[in-house]
Amino acid sequence: MSMSATFESSDHTFAICAYRESPYLGDCIESLKGQSVATNIIMTTATPNAYLEALAAQFGIPYHINDAAPGIASDWNFAYDKAQTKLVTIAHQDDVYCREYAASALAQINGSADPLIFFTNYGELRNNQQTDNNRILGVKRLLLKPLESPSRQGSVFWRRRVLSLGAAICCPSVTMVKDVLPMPLFREGFKTNLDWDAWERVSLLTGDFLYNPEILMYHRIHEKSATTEFIKDATRSREDESLFRRFWPGPIAKLINMVYAQSQKSNTL
Repeated sequence: MSMSATFESSDHTFAICAYRESPYLGDCIESLKGQSVATNIIMTTATPNAYLEALAAQFGIPYHINDAAPGIASDWNFAYDKAQTKLVTIAHQDDVYCREYAASALAQINGSADPLIFFTNYGELRNNQQTDNNRILGVKRLLLKPLESPSRQGSVFWRRRVLSLGAAICCPSVTMVKDVLPMPLFREGFKTNLDWDAWERVSLLTGDFLYNPEILMYHRIHEKSATTEFIKDATRSREDESLFRRFWPGPIAKLINMVYAQSQKSNTL
């Protein structure tokens, strides 16, 4: 599907998925308010409380309550649907975005005839300190290296080679072009690999995976994060193997997963 329209700043929304009372949510909102190009911001939650209501009121952000039972797929799809724009970034409440993120997303999406998703390189926040380089970040950047070339961003082969070796695309760094993506984008049945599952399905579509290798957001690693909990109870490893099996025969998938599981240690403090 060819996209001929030019997207304006008004065509983009940061949809914050808020859960309970994160002490980092204010930092996330401030980073979105501080973008060099101002776009829309909304907040959604399935756990409404006075803390979230107060922050939404303080920053003048529309606040939407999801009446469904809390769950990652439900939360993300609700936020995605509530964003009444053609472009949406699901912002995770603990993360922060660099000042040029929105401007970069708009520029690269407008530079493509068939944009599917835009995503960026990222760093980590550990104990409130920015980390730009560590082992797992280096591995993910190596996996994504082929997509730095615009000539490969529209290639199903190269996208699937990248995805076949792990979940290298950082979900909160992704801006999605809603009109060309399947619904629901995030499927029930996964607790930690909803994004990898989504990008695997989207990788088969005609269009571009637009990658900016600049660090344009920071993903927070902390003990109470959902990812950390899922790693501890082995949910992550089971789901990883099921994704590897989409690309590789069973025995190879199992072997890759054994190696991949060692990298999960980087997601704990």
